[in-house]
Parts: sequence; structure tokens; C-alpha cells
Amino acid sequence: MTAKYYAIGVFLLATLGTAAITRAQGSDLAPGEIFQDCTHCPEMVVVPAGSVKAGNPKDYDRDDDQERPSISFNRPFAIGRFELTQAQWEDVMGSNPSHNKNPALPVEKVKFVDVLEFISRLNAKTGKQYRLPTEAEWEYAARAGSNAAYSFGEDAGELGKYAWFESNSGETTHPGGKLRPNAFGLYDMPGNVWEWTNDCYGSSYATMLPADFAKEREAHCYRVIRGGSIFNFPKYLTAFHRASLTPVNFNANLGFRLALSLRTAP
Repeated sequence: MTAKYYAIGVFLLATLGTAAITRAQGSDLAPGEIFQDCTHCPEMVVVPAGSVKAGNPKDYDRDDDQERPSISFNRPFAIGRFELTQAQWEDVMGSNPSHNKNPALPVEKVKFVDVLEFISRLNAKTGKQYRLPTEAEWEYAARAGSNAAYSFGEDAGELGKYAWFESNSGETTHPGGKLRPNAFGLYDMPGNVWEWTNDCYGSSYATMLPADFAKEREAHCYRVIRGGSIFNFPKYLTAFHRASLTPVNFNANLGFRLALSLRTAP
């Protein structure tokens, strides 16, 4: 299917490094704005509407009829500025399953089914509707307007400025905000810990589109995980690399970040 591509602007955040605004999710939130619904809730960033090309550019650099797919959103949504921390998990769940224990580090060793329980409890506690991002939302947010392999371009030599991976991590996770964010103001989209998404894994990008988080999901399918981790080589940290795991399994370097739909003005 032919898709109409259009470029989206790069949104540099003037508010990086400042305290998040405590606000209810709503139509008055602007792209790039950082907000926090409660003291122990994750900081969220408003991701702008737009479109970006998905997948590995090299897979479509051929003289044939295969056209590179596009991910498009006609309205903004919010996603976690950082990976969820152990302190945020423990505040809701009362326990900490992580291997590298430190309240400021991303929570890890979490099963998909346990993440759903966390989200259910957090929503009951806050009255909000947090959820996992869809795979399409995750890649769109990770790319931050870039059609290249990484949000910053094609040069893997620059990866150490943005991501904790096998070359610079020391085989341990790190607190969010220590390296550079992408152009949407999101930290550690590549590296640190793998991240759960809500979607069932399919063999191609066609199964990822369109983004429909409201669609009923199979209960026991393999779920997509994204982003790579402290143990991985650069090729696993690209914006397009896809992996999966069953909902009842986990590994020692798997966490998540949350997403929120935003109300639109009437």
C-alpha cells in the first residue's frame, strides 16, 4: 500500500532540566511539554502529531516496488520522559524485583502480566489512564522525527552520547537523564533496559500498523519489546529493531515506560 510521507519538525525542549509541571492530562498540553500527575507518577512528555518512516532504511534501498512504511499520528500523545524507576514501581507494588537495586535506576525483571497489574493499581490510585505504548507509538517516539537508524542519524559511533549499551554501560543500568535525550526530550529510548510495548509480535511491519491501542489483544501472544539494553551491540539499539517475549517471562534487563492518550479540544 502506498503511503504519503511528510516530514515532521524537530521539537527542541526549552524545559529540559526544569521541574515537571503537575497537570491533568488535557487538550491544553502543548507538544514538548513535560507534566507529572502526582509526586510519584512518572514525568510525561507530550509527543507531537506527525509522520515518520519506519523500519530499516537499508531494507528499502532497492530498485523494486517495496515501499518503506510510515507511522502517522493525527494528534499528540504522551509518553514517559524516562524509563519507570524502581522507586515508582515500589511505591505502587510494595516490592522491587530488580537485580541492580537502586531507587533511581529503571525497574527491571518485570513480567508483562506484572506490568499490567502495576498499571491497574496506578490508575486506581491516580484516577488516570496510564498504559503501555503501542509498538508504533514506541518507534515514533524513539525516532523523534528521524528517518535514520537512530534518532540522531546513521552514525553508530555517536550512540554513546545517547544510550547505555555494551561499550559504555559497565554491564549495569543507569539513572535516567545522564545522557542526551532525543529531539522529543525522551531519555534512554535506546539502551539501558529493553522496554515492553502493548502489542503482539508479528513478523513484519505490516502487523504493527495502524496504531490501535484500543484493539483487543490476544492474552497469551508474544509481546513486542524494544530499545535494546546495557548488554547489547548497536544494531539492537536502532529505532527499528524488534524482539519479543511471552507475557509470563522476563529477563534481568527488561523494563518499560508508560504512555497516555490526551484529550482533544471539542
